[in-house]
Amino acid sequence: MALVTELELPAFDHTDASMRGESFHRAMSEVRRKGWLAQSPYGYMTLDREAGEFFLRTRAAIFPGMKIAEIFDVGEGPLFEQMRHNILQVNGPDHSRLRGLVNPALSPRAVERYRPAMRSFLEALLAQAVSAARAGVERNDRGQVSCEFVEAFAKPYPSQVIAEVMGAPLEDAPRLHHWSNWIQRQFDALSMAGEREQIEQAVEEFYVYAEELVRDRRQSPADDLISKLIAAADPAHPPDRLSDVECINLVFNVLVGGVDTSQSQLAHAVRLLAERPEQWAMLVEDPKLAGQAVEEALRYEPITPFTARILTEEVVFRDVTFPEGTVVLVCAFTGNRDLGEEGVAEEGADSFDITVDRGRARALTFGAGVHYCLGANLARAELQEGLEFLARNLRALELDGEPVFEGVSGIYGLAELPIRFSLQEPTT
Repeated sequence: MALVTELELPAFDHTDASMRGESFHRAMSEVRRKGWLAQSPYGYMTLDREAGEFFLRTRAAIFPGMKIAEIFDVGEGPLFEQMRHNILQVNGPDHSRLRGLVNPALSPRAVERYRPAMRSFLEALLAQAVSAARAGVERNDRGQVSCEFVEAFAKPYPSQVIAEVMGAPLEDAPRLHHWSNWIQRQFDALSMAGEREQIEQAVEEFYVYAEELVRDRRQSPADDLISKLIAAADPAHPPDRLSDVECINLVFNVLVGGVDTSQSQLAHAVRLLAERPEQWAMLVEDPKLAGQAVEEALRYEPITPFTARILTEEVVFRDVTFPEGTVVLVCAFTGNRDLGEEGVAEEGADSFDITVDRGRARALTFGAGVHYCLGANLARAELQEGLEFLARNLRALELDGEPVFEGVSGIYGLAELPIRFSLQEPTT
């Protein structure tokens, strides 16, 4: 039995701003070859799937929201309250009660009702992108349309979907995106160190907005998530309903977890397909492959490459003792590549292939255990509709310049994704 503090471990700094794109891939592959555990700036990092699942599932580990607050001296104000009430920070019976109340509104069956709206949003965004391209320099000599995918599709689409889900006016989608983008940065150490004021402001502004929405829905219920949350009751205690504070913070969680994340995952999925013409051609030939393409993008390029936990008691795993208070980062990037038994990499796990069904439950991208992503079903539906729509309407998808990668410390997204494409000829 060895103390983790006594081990000689390879080091990996996920806060290093140079860790993005292929440099990140190479560095992660190198550190993974050295074992299943690495040293990180704030603790330790698991590198295989089995270890990742263990630390995500154990009841002896919780989300370190209050540790983050302590590190960055967040002791009061809206950001502190949001951190304290975040469902990731709620554990035990209270967590089970809240999940039980919100899960029906975001079940696989429940999110199906939003698919027509998703298609409508995508149709409008494509029309806008084509119109803007034709009004500018426009098409190349092959008749292709150029656009910057993040700005044209990946950025507006998820915020429009969240507005629909919440029952917010569609014209508020840009504001929802702005707030989500900034609030999500509380999970990025670099942003907390240098952009704290903007994060605080976004939290405060969204709280005011959400309070007004909840107040309005209590007076005038509608067919939306907020109304469903207000009406929800604990089956074990029917009189118990969500308080305004609980309802507002669940809406907060849905916003923060469902905009920047879906934007980033969709952008990476399209990048991966644009870089692999043969894969894109297969999706165009059979758009129903969109479901597998989504799962492969979630596995291959997870936009939450690191998920933090802090131990509430001493834990022993693989004959290594982790003391109480140890921070563990679960690396989904390397864990998702260990698809075989006991962390043994399955053949082809380092390749991106939308024709391979690798097993939906294997990837760590949405987490695991009791804190499995609240909006995973909605995210999957958004991504499936996005890729299927693009496959039915675009052909000859290619990169039109170099993608601009963001850092991996928080949400791992793309700042820019220039693409070009031809429109599918309408069928009669």
